[in-house]
This record gives sequence, C-alpha cells and structure tokens, in this order.
Amino acid sequence: MSVVDSAGPRAAPAPGTGTDDDRGRRARPRGSRLSPLERTGTGTRVVITVALTLALLWTLVPLVWMVLSSFKPSEAINSAEPRWLFTPTLRHYTGLFTGGDELTPYLWHSVAAAGASAVLSVALGALAGYGPARSGMRGRKHLCCWIISTRMAPIAAVVLPLFLMFRQLGLIDTVAGLALAYLTFNLPFAIWLLSAFFADVPRALEESAKVEGCTDWQAFRHVVLPLTKSGLVTTFVLCLVFAWNDYAFALVFSGPHSQTLPIAASQLVTQSGIDWGQLCAIGTFVVVPMMLAGLAVRRWLVTGLTLGAVTGE
Repeated sequence: MSVVDSAGPRAAPAPGTGTDDDRGRRARPRGSRLSPLERTGTGTRVVITVALTLALLWTLVPLVWMVLSSFKPSEAINSAEPRWLFTPTLRHYTGLFTGGDELTPYLWHSVAAAGASAVLSVALGALAGYGPARSGMRGRKHLCCWIISTRMAPIAAVVLPLFLMFRQLGLIDTVAGLALAYLTFNLPFAIWLLSAFFADVPRALEESAKVEGCTDWQAFRHVVLPLTKSGLVTTFVLCLVFAWNDYAFALVFSGPHSQTLPIAASQLVTQSGIDWGQLCAIGTFVVVPMMLAGLAVRRWLVTGLTLGAVTGE
C-alpha cells in the first residue's frame, strides 16, 4: 500500500527552469561534497571575488607598467605626466646587448647557476626526502621540521661561514660556487616538500614491486619517482625561481666572472641617475622567463602544491 502526498505528485521542473543552485545540485554527481566556496553565501562570494580581483590587480599592474615602460622612449618615461600613447621602441633592449656592459654574460650566469642549483636540489632532495617518508624512526616529524627551519635562517648567519669556506676552496666569483650557495636555501625546501610527496605514495605499490623482484633502488626509481612526477616538477620550478631571483648571495659570492641579472640591474642605479628604460628592460628579462616557466608547467604546479604540500610534515 503506497502513501501518496496530500498535495499530489510533485511535477518535475521543465528543462531550462529552476534556480542555479537547483541545476547545480542536479548536475553534481551523487555523493560528492560541496566545495568551501559553494557552501558560503552570496555575500561571502562577492567579498572573496572582490578581494581576489584586488590581489590580482596589485600583482599585475606593476608588471604591466614595467613591461610597457621598457618599450617607452626615455622622454615618455621621464615625463611629469603619464603617457599612455607612445611610439614603441626597442632602444632599451638593444642597449642592454651593446656596449661595454653587455647583458649576455649576466644572463648566462643566471641560467647556469639557477639551473644547476635547481637540478641538484631536486636530485639530492629526492634521495634525502625519501628517507623520512619511509623511515619508521622516532622523531622523524621533528627531523623534517628541523630541516625546513634551516631554510628560515637569516642570510647574515649563513653568508660569513660560507664565504670563508668558499674562499679556501677557490669558489668565490665562480658559477659553481654560486650554485652551491643557492643550495643552502633550496635543498632544505626540496627535502621537506618531496618528503611530503613520497609519504602520499602507498607502501603497497613498492611492496608489490619488490615481490616481483625489484630491489629497493629499482622500486624507488621505477615506481615512486614516476608517481611523484608532479612533485618533482613543482620542486624544480620553485627552486629555479628562488635561485633566479636571488640578490643577496649573488652580491657576496659573485664577481666580474659570475654576476647575475639582479646584480646587473642594481648597477643601473648610480649617483648620476637611474636609467629607467634599461632597468625596466632588465626587470622584464628577470620576470618574464619565470612567468613563462610557471605557465608551461602550471598543471604540474597546481597538482603538486595541492597534493603534497598540504600534508607536509
């Protein structure tokens, strides 16, 4: 015996009718959870949208101004009133690659030092980060916290000991010495981040590989590393950005044969004045490559930062 609602059977809404929330509930798979943004009210969404828009403008407006200024003539840059309409020129860029202060050596030093430091950080960080992720030793959480805490040490506490050691080893004013100096802040970060990624890989997969005859090294190389590819790419890009933008270590450990782009930019600020056109052009060279690298691997960055970083120990 069936019980019928006193109001009669409820008619299904016609296609294309109903509120947005109703359509969203019908389109959502059964059993799926609402995101934090979907659980908030309309007013909260408006506030979040406005805040994100302001943050986006705060980030993009200086970058757009810098790129546009690098194409402006000098008289338009130094004008008392902002000039939005101007004839673009490449004079500032050509000036960077001509004359006695050519930018090519600085660009090569930045690429070599930052790239070598990022590669070494990922390689060593993968080996060192796998231990805490799979070790059952007591206090491994405290060990990971201590490793990342070395990343937070003041630069002044690290520069003097490194300078004395590098001087004894002949690494001052060398690209190799600069890459090793960058490891002091890249390697702890890589160990901590990659350890979180390795901890997310189920142990059963490695055990299955060992049952098939793999050694510990083969299981790590053929099972763990491919599954944490997003973490490796994320760590590499972040370490590359940290080293590429460094100024303090480059100022202390570099010289005429190893100076990087941030040092070249600082040399444009002299007592006689500031060449804003060339300074904006160098700034574009510093910012744009890292932005393009981030856009090229944005899928890996989003996956990596949401997979392992939030569960890092």
